[in-house]
Amino acid sequence: MLGVVEFLSRAPILLFGVLGGALADRWPRHRIMVAAQVLLLLQAVALAALTLSGAITIGWILALSLLLGLISVVEVTVRQTFLTDLVPREDIPSAIGLNSSLFNLTRIVGPALAGLLVARVGEGWCFAINAASFVVVLGCLAAVRVTPTAPHEGNGTLGLLVEGLAYARTTPHVRTLLAVTAVLSVAAMPFATLLPVFARTILDQGPDGLGLLMAATGSGALAAALRLARRGTIDGLGEAIARAVALFGLGLLGLASSRTLWLSMAALVVVGYGLVSSLAATNTLLQSLAPERLRGRVVSFYATVSLGLTIFGSLLGGLGASWVGAPATVAAGGAILLGTAWRLRRRLPALEAHGQAPQVWMPDPTLPR
Repeated sequence: MLGVVEFLSRAPILLFGVLGGALADRWPRHRIMVAAQVLLLLQAVALAALTLSGAITIGWILALSLLLGLISVVEVTVRQTFLTDLVPREDIPSAIGLNSSLFNLTRIVGPALAGLLVARVGEGWCFAINAASFVVVLGCLAAVRVTPTAPHEGNGTLGLLVEGLAYARTTPHVRTLLAVTAVLSVAAMPFATLLPVFARTILDQGPDGLGLLMAATGSGALAAALRLARRGTIDGLGEAIARAVALFGLGLLGLASSRTLWLSMAALVVVGYGLVSSLAATNTLLQSLAPERLRGRVVSFYATVSLGLTIFGSLLGGLGASWVGAPATVAAGGAILLGTAWRLRRRLPALEAHGQAPQVWMPDPTLPR
């Protein structure tokens, strides 16, 4: 059932994520953001109320997970592209880096805090805190003042999708970075799914031990976020991504070989640092090099690969753990990441040469309108 819940919350992004990018490029992002956050608030309130009242059932959990996935199709992309409406163009790389870092950081820190709270106050109050957080978000959005943007002229939604896919297919650095992100999602991200197995079976720990493992991952993610938030340029970012992917792989190999709690926590600090450094830097580079009119669709491709493909990674991780054990499965992911980092580093000269060349994206006039 955990697998089904994960599938329902991620599958809509995989299936319809590019649609969110087209909407982000076509309609005012501020309005879409407000509407999406209101829907997320209602979903979170329902989950908290049902859990605290004892009325929660598997059916409700599945339905609310699907609703979360459907809302995320639009919200994830619009949230990440909305910041380009808030800052001057020269500050976009720093803003993207900070936003990407926080986005990936909270994917680690949130579950880490929840793991500690569940053992003390239960799941219901965790869901209630989550619901309250959306009130803060809506208050921030109400305080934001942006110049309204006119609807995108020209190609309709279908034409925008085709144009975005053509850009991704014909642009070398986009193809390469999305491929690296796909490898991370499928081969490496299952470590998070298997952490309860490591805590219970390998390290003989309970919920508190699992919380410590997740907190260790979060501390590494925090260090990476603070470092990336200081970056004001994309110079050398390709090399940084290759190093981060290699570090991620080494951390996974360390986790797979550890049989003590503290060594596992040390390995997970490295994992968290490599994870956030690689994903956030990739998102920063993709958005910084994308033409303004295509940025929403580029983000949607990244979100589809980094979030949607994790359902296959979780499935493969679970199957691998059943067949050869959790340590061997995580070690295999680490080895794949080392090979990916080596392959990426070899391609960097050609990608950097392309990125430095003047880029003028001209849409195909035959695209559907």
